Amino acid sequence: MAETIYQQLRAHVHELRLTAIAEQLAPALEAAERDKPSYTQFLAELLAHEVTAVEQRRLQGRLRFAKLPARRTLDQFDFSAQPSLDRRLIEDLATLRFVEDKANVLLIGPPGVGKTLLATILGHRAVEAGYRVYYTTAAELVARTAKAAIEGRWANTMRFWNGPQLLIVDELGYLPLADEAASHFFQVVSRRYEHGSIVLTTNRHIVDWGHVFHDTTVAAAILDRLLHHATVLSINGDSYRMRAHRDAVASLRPAITGGEFS
Repeated sequence: MAETIYQQLRAHVHELRLTAIAEQLAPALEAAERDKPSYTQFLAELLAHEVTAVEQRRLQGRLRFAKLPARRTLDQFDFSAQPSLDRRLIEDLATLRFVEDKANVLLIGPPGVGKTLLATILGHRAVEAGYRVYYTTAAELVARTAKAAIEGRWANTMRFWNGPQLLIVDELGYLPLADEAASHFFQVVSRRYEHGSIVLTTNRHIVDWGHVFHDTTVAAAILDRLLHHATVLSINGDSYRMRAHRDAVASLRPAITGGEFS
């Protein structure tokens, strides 16, 4: 009879797709026979395995959807190399209060100062906290909206861009966004205004956005919506890549001057 009940129990958990419980059922029953926990404790521990597995699957699903660059943590960011940054402000952003408030973050600075790294750190923090996140470049965003307009999928695409609680738009300003591209970018920002957060990185100062979009009116309209509820961070330090290059060259100088490569 005990075996029959066990088989029924296994059938039930498989039918309900409780995969973690199915895996833990036999060892959990063996431990229960040995340790004699209360029914409540036994059930709580068994269900905890399933909850943990479900949360992990959901996390992996959010990570796949987000398409974020490799995971980085705040501890990996070199604040000493960027003295213009207020570390306390970055740590406050890392609490993700801005996502809850549907506010934006603008990271402005030359190439190589850590804008994308900070955006990625915030993105991973948000994914791990249960938020729906999506990463894209500005060029990819307007390419997808242009294709959607041609193929008659504009409404669906706009719903997609409005869906994530946090949208990360990287590398604005490296390529000009004129005419339809500027209009499409405005549409995305406008639809997300006070509905979801944007983290945006750009190498162009705000006063230069008229050149980025080839239209000062469109640029002003985009900025009006982005800046209404926003934290703006200007990073003016050295490029990490250039500094690494200088360090590598400096490390070779003793060998060169000493005649090792002569």
